[in-house]
Amino acid sequence: QVRLVESGGGLVQAGGSLKLSCAASGRTFSNYAMGWFRQAPGEEREFVATINWSGGSTYYADSVKGRFTISRDNVKNTVYLQMNSLKPEDTAVYYCAANNSPNGSSRYIAYDYWGQGTQVTVSS
Repeated sequence: QVRLVESGGGLVQAGGSLKLSCAASGRTFSNYAMGWFRQAPGEEREFVATINWSGGSTYYADSVKGRFTISRDNVKNTVYLQMNSLKPEDTAVYYCAANNSPNGSSRYIAYDYWGQGTQVTVSS
């Protein structure tokens, strides 16, 4: 079992920045690829970014490429999402997820464990 706890969400103006954190506990963190997803009201959960077990490989949704950066610290058992140049359409609940595989995935069903989510609201 892996427990994931997100933090760092909040209210920010368009053009601003936020950094989300996701602390993991339970199993060996470095065994898992990690991902960030988001879900806006009335919308399906969508892929944001993923990172492989070592942090050497990342992949982003087109909508966030160049603005968001995913990273991880396997000593601190934490994955991060740095979000810059935020837009109102980035408003959503952001979830981190753990995939029991060394390689990341953009597929929702590939992930085995999920956090409870953190709200990000971007005002115009």
